[in-house]
Amino acid sequence: MKKVSAMRPSIGDTVSGSRQRLRMMRRISTWTIVLVSLAGIFLLGVYIHPPRNSIACSVFSSGGCAVLEQHPSQELIHDQIAAQVVLKEILKIPPIQSKNPKIAFMFLASGSLPFEEIWDNFFRGHEGRFSVYVHSSNEKPVHVSPYFEGRDIRSEKVVWGKISMVDAEKRLLANALLDPDNQQFVLLSESCIPLHGFQYVYHYLIYTNVSFIDCILDPGPNGVGRYSERMFPEVKIDDFRKASQWFSLKRQHAVMVISDSFYYRKFSLYCRPNMDGQYCFSDEHYFATLFHMTDPAGISNWSVTHVDWSEENWHPKTYMAPDVTYELLKNIASLDESIKFTSEEKKRAMVTPCLWNGKKRPCFLFARKFHPETLGKLMYIFSNPTSSTP
Repeated sequence: MKKVSAMRPSIGDTVSGSRQRLRMMRRISTWTIVLVSLAGIFLLGVYIHPPRNSIACSVFSSGGCAVLEQHPSQELIHDQIAAQVVLKEILKIPPIQSKNPKIAFMFLASGSLPFEEIWDNFFRGHEGRFSVYVHSSNEKPVHVSPYFEGRDIRSEKVVWGKISMVDAEKRLLANALLDPDNQQFVLLSESCIPLHGFQYVYHYLIYTNVSFIDCILDPGPNGVGRYSERMFPEVKIDDFRKASQWFSLKRQHAVMVISDSFYYRKFSLYCRPNMDGQYCFSDEHYFATLFHMTDPAGISNWSVTHVDWSEENWHPKTYMAPDVTYELLKNIASLDESIKFTSEEKKRAMVTPCLWNGKKRPCFLFARKFHPETLGKLMYIFSNPTSSTP
């Protein structure tokens, strides 16, 4: 009986069929790898660049379409990084431990100082505990007090509202910093007077470790409204602050001011009268913004110089002779809250309690703006502090 061999494949046929199936499986595997790779690339692309379609956003993006709202982060340029490093390093330097700490009284004036006699009485008997510096922009002052003789620094013309005001303040600080014993640096005008005796002022300023300067967030046209977008990104609108021009700076902050050229340049270029249709005054914004950005915990948020802005003009109230009374000076000297108003249509009062080393104390050591004609009445009041005004 013959065997039916046709029903049984030969060894050669078996090997041949196995090879064909292996080739087919390899083709399938290759295409599978290609398809999976393409799908992976597609999904990676969708993750990095989510589609704008709202459904696709919800499917492919864990954050939905919110990722489309994000802006690329602004990289700090080299000069800004360098400026930040310098200012931070200055803050790390321990204050100079002077055996004889002094206060630098820096007078920013246009000419002679009409109240030198008052300041002469204020300084007398406290020699060696203060220094005097005078920047007179229009004419060489004639001095009547020996404490002011020879204390004029090299001065240049100052234009109200322009960066030359900040330049003059920096010039005063630079000269005062030459004396290593100076620890507090008080900026005053020719219309300023002291409200307390020297010993009180000395203790108030020397025995604390803050700078006394306003730092106001005013959302109105005379605050944030003066900000120029050209300052961005170095100075952001959220950091833009306003302050009274008159300050008292601790030594570290005084060094920071004269060391800074980076932020100063932004204000010199883009904070000036009639800038983008706004009237930005650099002396009202530069210092407050600088310290808000670099050392907000190191400032008091109020100025120790009282100024009356109740008349709501470009300039503060000027006290004339009929205004000056013992009661006026006593009331100003006893204020223990600093009140500022925003420039919005509906003005809001911003009240700052004056906390000296954690304790509520009177805010103001000095006051302005007094007209020269008030000298006689002021001299009488200071020589008879408990008497009524004649």
